[in-house]
Amino acid sequence: MTAVAVCLALAGSRARATESAPPTPEAVTLAYRFQKGDRIDMDVAHRALTETTMNGTTQTVETMTDSMKTWRVVAVDEAGRATLEHSVDDVTMTSRTSDRGEVRWSSDSDAAPPPGYESVRPSLGVPLSRLVVDRAGRVVERQELRPSPPSSTGDLVVVPLPDGPVAPGAEWTIPQEVVVEVPNGPRKVVRTRLRYRLDTVADGIATIRVDTTVLTPVDDPRLEARLLERIWDGEIRFDLEAGRVLSRRTGIDRRVVGFGGPESSVRYKASLEETVR
Repeated sequence: MTAVAVCLALAGSRARATESAPPTPEAVTLAYRFQKGDRIDMDVAHRALTETTMNGTTQTVETMTDSMKTWRVVAVDEAGRATLEHSVDDVTMTSRTSDRGEVRWSSDSDAAPPPGYESVRPSLGVPLSRLVVDRAGRVVERQELRPSPPSSTGDLVVVPLPDGPVAPGAEWTIPQEVVVEVPNGPRKVVRTRLRYRLDTVADGIATIRVDTTVLTPVDDPRLEARLLERIWDGEIRFDLEAGRVLSRRTGIDRRVVGFGGPESSVRYKASLEETVR
């Protein structure tokens, strides 16, 4: 084969390789675009099942909570930092235990709340917390306006985002510290890491995967059992044009053995679905 023929063959081979190569994913910018006066209503469904075994006896506790969460944008400054106020407008709570049956209460009902739920009604429809967040979802300032338990899966409206354009496959991580403690027992600060990954971008919607890694060794089963509800994996859908989260699904199903003796175990299975109306 002549030198000219060899060059032509190589050129053709490169052309075919170029034609068959998949297109490079286009980078997109993930950023919040809140406007003063915005109101974001979200339907929230939380399900949790706890199975505890001690001395050969297993007790099951199942809880179901359906609520509507509202975020109001009360101010946005020149840098795009938004001040948000969070409230819960209505809630239906159900608990079911293997030894005491079912208890159900809805805030729409005129019935008095059952024991343990007395503080729920006064906290409905009023601001519970106020946040100042930047366009990447970093919390600049947070103020708790009413006492409330810490969220085990963060705040939907301020999922952290990366700085600058990213393409599908890009990852970013967020370090966190979680305090776990056993009543009248040990207490420990545990370092965890949330890893986010931009999975796909289609029709203006970015799908983001997230998982949790525990970085601090936890060798006490009692603390490990209390840590279960703070470890979760899930999927987030983000509207690029509107600049806000549309939905999030998270879940966990794990078991710890030995938290209360060699024959004890606890299983925690939970799911959380939040969807913007």
